[in-house]
Amino acid sequence: MKKISVLFVCLGNICRSPAAEAIFISLLEKKGLTDAFIIDSAGTGSWHVGKKADSRMRIAAERRDIKILSRARQITTKDFAEFNYILAMDDSNFSNIQDLKNRTLSTDFASIKKIQNFRSVYNEDEVPDPYFGGDEGFDHVLDILEDSVGGFLESIS
Repeated sequence: MKKISVLFVCLGNICRSPAAEAIFISLLEKKGLTDAFIIDSAGTGSWHVGKKADSRMRIAAERRDIKILSRARQITTKDFAEFNYILAMDDSNFSNIQDLKNRTLSTDFASIKKIQNFRSVYNEDEVPDPYFGGDEGFDHVLDILEDSVGGFLESIS
């Protein structure tokens, strides 16, 4: 059976997308589905490549028993062929992903969507970037992502 591949994307890949990746992994573990998926995250920018997720996001996630283990990387044109789903955190990320896709000569495979298309509880159209705010912003982002990432998993399972 071919694995389903999912890439979560935000701006720098140190807050929202690694949190979404870790939440998705946690949900898959609880359902015994980890072997059926390939999961990763990336940023549209290159500023943080190779770095761990923001410590504030890691701490907030750990309080929920969610471990963020990924290292930041930048989305590449190869990702369009390697992933079934590419999920953007906000409109700007979505636009940047589409721009990169439009400059790609290869036939794309990925379905590009906004993660908030899968929300059910929170009304935000975008996942806000908590980077320049206080610690409470990281908890709010985790609440939003638990809702929308869970909704995404339900939509494909």
